[in-house]
Amino acid sequence: MLLGALVVVVVTVVVSAAAVLVTRLTMKGTRSEHRARVLRGATEVIRTVRGRE
Repeated sequence: MLLGALVVVVVTVVVSAAAVLVTRLTMKGTRSEHRARVLRGATEVIRTVRGRE
């Protein structure tokens, strides 16, 4: 039971860290007028991974 909770926490942290890294790398080469679209796309990916639509 404790192991299952630990796995959930670790997976959540890894997915969150990956989302932050991908967003930061993408934002570096993006002009300001396109940043909202990039952030919206990152949000869609995170929601899909977490199982929410």
